[in-house]
Amino acid sequence: MDRREFLLALLATSLSSELVRASDTNFDTSDVLGKVLPQRILGRTGELVTVLGLGGYHIGWTTEELAQATIETALEEGVRFFDTAESYGSGTSEERYGKYLTPKYRDQIFLMTKSTAKDAKTAREHLEVSLKRLNTDRIDLWQVHSLMSPQDVDNRIAEGVLDVVIQAKAEGKVRHIGFTGHASPAAHQRMLESKGDLFATCQMPINPVDAGAANSFIESVLPGLIEQQYGVLAMKTLADGRFFSRKTMNERTVWESDDPVIPTRLSIADCIHFALSLPISVLITGAENPTLLKEKADLVRRFQKLTDSDRVALIDRVSYDSAAGKVEYYKSSLLSQR
Repeated sequence: MDRREFLLALLATSLSSELVRASDTNFDTSDVLGKVLPQRILGRTGELVTVLGLGGYHIGWTTEELAQATIETALEEGVRFFDTAESYGSGTSEERYGKYLTPKYRDQIFLMTKSTAKDAKTAREHLEVSLKRLNTDRIDLWQVHSLMSPQDVDNRIAEGVLDVVIQAKAEGKVRHIGFTGHASPAAHQRMLESKGDLFATCQMPINPVDAGAANSFIESVLPGLIEQQYGVLAMKTLADGRFFSRKTMNERTVWESDDPVIPTRLSIADCIHFALSLPISVLITGAENPTLLKEKADLVRRFQKLTDSDRVALIDRVSYDSAAGKVEYYKSSLLSQR
């Protein structure tokens, strides 16, 4: 079986599961704030969440005025899933959610944060600080954040991080638990093999370049997540800006390329619809201003599921060789994952 045939078989198998069929998008929902974006089931939690989530990293580094406006725009556009982490902006992201989101809208949203803690003591400290910053007594989803390698997974288990996560759930401070990472598919595989039954969600890169890469999350991790009925949270659907010729943060250029994937090979719509066509629960989008958030919300509303062949055609446009690894700068080398 060649790679194209393998990808077609993988996608067909992933999309045929009972969980995925049960999580077909719900298009016609409203709440007290207005019309809600399409929803999907968050894996074995059984909860309905909006298929678009606001990424907290950008909320932490943009200006406070734009952060507030982006949060309010997200709510107006029907987003009800909000992502952040203890480390984003050295706590600024959580603080802004605690100031502009939870005081008025806590009962209408699904709130997720994450901890990079390497030991039990730090994990407990992160939990208590996150609750205080977020101005809430409960976190809907708390994730073990940024797994870097199989050894990193083993170390965090040995140092009691998972014990704190489990205890936090038992205490009612956390409703659901998960794990994340962007560097190593092998790290995700180790967590699934070691402690997969403890978690309900997993966050990882999902984009056409990843699908064609030798160290692909889609190829090596997604099938296991679907088999265990995880809620899959897609991040880096635009490769953290590496699909573009230039990326800026606060008017400072942080990345430039003379060979961008967009617009020469893919469109933003291609990438968003590629991710939404896979068995994910939520696409986490980084948006530091209302315009970018509205753009992604509109793409979600216009979404029509791609066929297996359509997805593979997008993957072919950005084969790993032509994209020259630089796109997925956030991944560890294959050697470091072993």
